Formats: sequence, structure tokens, C-alpha cells
Amino acid sequence: MTKEEIFAKLQDVLESEFEVEKSDVTLDSKLFEDLDLDSIDAVDLVVKMKPYMNGNIDPEMFKSAKTIGNVVDVLQPLSK
Repeated sequence: MTKEEIFAKLQDVLESEFEVEKSDVTLDSKLFEDLDLDSIDAVDLVVKMKPYMNGNIDPEMFKSAKTIGNVVDVLQPLSK
């Protein structure tokens, strides 16, 4: 998947699972401050993205992810 495809899928998941408007989600959106996600929501978001990735996703990889763009950057090498 391209970074653009991962971003679009993240927007879809955030809208359907976390009731976040797609228009509110940008690459610069901060997970906790802008999107009102907590740490459990962030883990759930990664779990929801797992079907679109090859292999396992190590949650440790996301400890430094603060924005949607950071999440895209971590997921892109793992994508199908």
C-alpha cells in the first residue's frame, strides 16, 4: 500500500470505529490532542489496521508515534 492508501484507510477506521470525521484527520493530526484518542484507542487503531498489513505489528514501534503521519510512516513498510 502507498502512504496515501494507508492514510485513507486510517481515515476510514477512525470514522467508523472512533467517530472521528474524516475531514478532521490530516497527516499532522495529533493522536491524543487533536483526535481525542487515548492510549487504548491508539492500540485499538493499530489492531484495526492489522488486516491490511503483512505479518505482526509490534506495538513498541508506535511508542514514538504522535501524529497520523507518524503512524503512516510506521505502517507503510509493513503494508501489503
